[in-house]
Amino acid sequence: MVTVQKPPMSKLPRQPQVDVEPHSIALLDRDHSILAFNERVFDWACREDVPLLERLRYLCIVSSNLDEFFEVRMEPHLAAHQGNASDEAFSAASFEKLATSIHDLVARQYALYNDALMPAFEKAGINIISHGERNQAQRRWVKQYFEKEVRPLLMPVGLDPSHPFPQVANKSLNFIVRLGGLDAFGRGNEIAIVKVPRVLPRLIPMPDKISGRRKLFVSLSSVIRAHLTELFPGRDVGQFSQFRVTRHSDLAVDEDDVKNLRTALRQGLQHRHYGQAVRLEVSSDCSEHLASFLLEQFDLPSQALYRVHGPVNLVRLTQLIDLVNEPRLCFPKYKACYPTELIPGHSIFEQLKRGDVMIHQPYESFDGVLAFLREAVNDPNVLAIKQTIYRTGSSSELMELLREAVRRGKEVMVVVELKARFDEEANINWAEMLESIGAQVVYGVVGLKTHAKMMLITRREGRHLKRYGHLSTGNYNPATARLYTDISHITADTALTLDMEHVFVHLASQSRLPKLNRLLLAPFYLQKKLVEKITALTTAASQGIESRIVLKMNALTDDVLIYALIKAGLAGVKIDLIVRGACMLPAQRPGQTDNIRVRSVIGRLLEHSRVFYFRQGEQEELYLSSADWMNRNMLRRIELAWPVNDPVQRQRIVDECLVAYLHDEANAWELQADGTYARVLQHAPLKALDAQQALMRRYSAREGRERH
Repeated sequence: MVTVQKPPMSKLPRQPQVDVEPHSIALLDRDHSILAFNERVFDWACREDVPLLERLRYLCIVSSNLDEFFEVRMEPHLAAHQGNASDEAFSAASFEKLATSIHDLVARQYALYNDALMPAFEKAGINIISHGERNQAQRRWVKQYFEKEVRPLLMPVGLDPSHPFPQVANKSLNFIVRLGGLDAFGRGNEIAIVKVPRVLPRLIPMPDKISGRRKLFVSLSSVIRAHLTELFPGRDVGQFSQFRVTRHSDLAVDEDDVKNLRTALRQGLQHRHYGQAVRLEVSSDCSEHLASFLLEQFDLPSQALYRVHGPVNLVRLTQLIDLVNEPRLCFPKYKACYPTELIPGHSIFEQLKRGDVMIHQPYESFDGVLAFLREAVNDPNVLAIKQTIYRTGSSSELMELLREAVRRGKEVMVVVELKARFDEEANINWAEMLESIGAQVVYGVVGLKTHAKMMLITRREGRHLKRYGHLSTGNYNPATARLYTDISHITADTALTLDMEHVFVHLASQSRLPKLNRLLLAPFYLQKKLVEKITALTTAASQGIESRIVLKMNALTDDVLIYALIKAGLAGVKIDLIVRGACMLPAQRPGQTDNIRVRSVIGRLLEHSRVFYFRQGEQEELYLSSADWMNRNMLRRIELAWPVNDPVQRQRIVDECLVAYLHDEANAWELQADGTYARVLQHAPLKALDAQQALMRRYSAREGRERH
């Protein structure tokens, strides 16, 4: 019997406050909490102890996150501003408050880019060189590049009654130009639009012979800008600006009203790029005349206009990281070790007969999961493979293994979530490929996204069929499995794998689900069971029994669960929440949530594992889950949570996923009583505890011992 190290209590005394009605406590605003998360990511771009290319990467991540925020979250606020509110939670004031916060963040992004990052790159011998900085040889080369690679793809459109304002795709780069003089027909149409082709790279490396000892790049926008006059012979090019419009892009498909979800989604993808405009970005020197003209075309208020001093699309600067290829300017490479609970070269099926296997990704390699599937594909005794697919990417060894399994005559059933946001097209393509070679492909349950991560393998062993399963807190994407922290659980447990079989049958047939032994399934039981566990601890604490909750997740926005936690805290339950992103629970409010602490850890790796720990006296439970505590995960998705009963493995997860992060000093932020976040250590010393680095060192040491 192993005694599990208990997650540490807060150092501050916390007294129960039982005279407060939990529902009287106002929750934090979700959208501002999302922006606060991006502020914490932006902090990494500002840190001088972070390698230069990584600082640029974090800056681009913030821009990418803001793009998605506008595409998904901004439309109802904008609609309310325009007098079309569909929900009282949105208003003109909410739009203006959000816009003010985002304008401030964007201004600081570009200030960092111009005043800190670009000078640092120049000092390192790396320049994105503008037209005014180029010498004659460099200008000649740019001219040749423009004539050969760019100009043939440009099609300037002069606006007149027969040439109305063109369709501008979501997040595409364009130029607007104000022309003087007359066109070929003697008319004074003054506005023209130039679409920048998406097929061209946004950064172009200059050849060594004209770069000297530096690494020089030119942006595609500066190449076009330098030759705009050549696109309008006989006209005077006056005012001009780059611009980029962001559109509402959350696909809405009425599943009750379509005969074929895949067909409906593919049709919807064609229109996604032309949804309602929600943001307009222009160059900082864009004239008021052109800015007003664009705002009118896109039916946007002035608060939706973002003037930027630099590249209109910072996200595309991630190309620079690969083009520079300077390891000294990046994080030291980390090589994940082979899963420590697996023996390389030995049958995983045989190992599972001795006990379950836990893999802590990416400290341990995702190759362990691939090895499990690969062995199943190659084993003639394996008869069937069932798997859920949420995001796998456009290129995936895992999907190729499933294809090979079909070719080898195994029964393959894949539950593909077609509605995985921004991965719809890749998932549709994989679904069609698998279906075309004979796999059974289903799309889950109407109205619910299948977000659970599970794989079930059925193998003939003598006269019996034996099930083996894989459950994960997230990730069947080998690329992101190197960057996201997740827990994989591989098991031969009879009760757990039988539950998995029932869930797969339910997803395929939509038949009534029998009572499950181990799994907690959303939308049926998960929220209810979690509330029951919190309530049991609330009762225990009110009776003087020491009670403890520690939760690790990506987001906490479900009001039912939040108020259950607040009530537990009021009764004296000690609660620590490790929430990477949005959190609506207002922690540390005197007399209300004194017993609740919320911290967010933003590090080199993206924290993604979901771990739920409950303790009443000496009795404890630990669950892993695919679900964040959000309303959509609890009520509108197929999600799983499952217990970890082995005390050794429970000890390991508590130590690595909870205790380590509750002690982190280098990258942790704490939610304050006023709703803001503050770093645990404002100026973290070099020896401050960094949970991720500590785990990397631990697993690197194991890898080294195994090699020797």
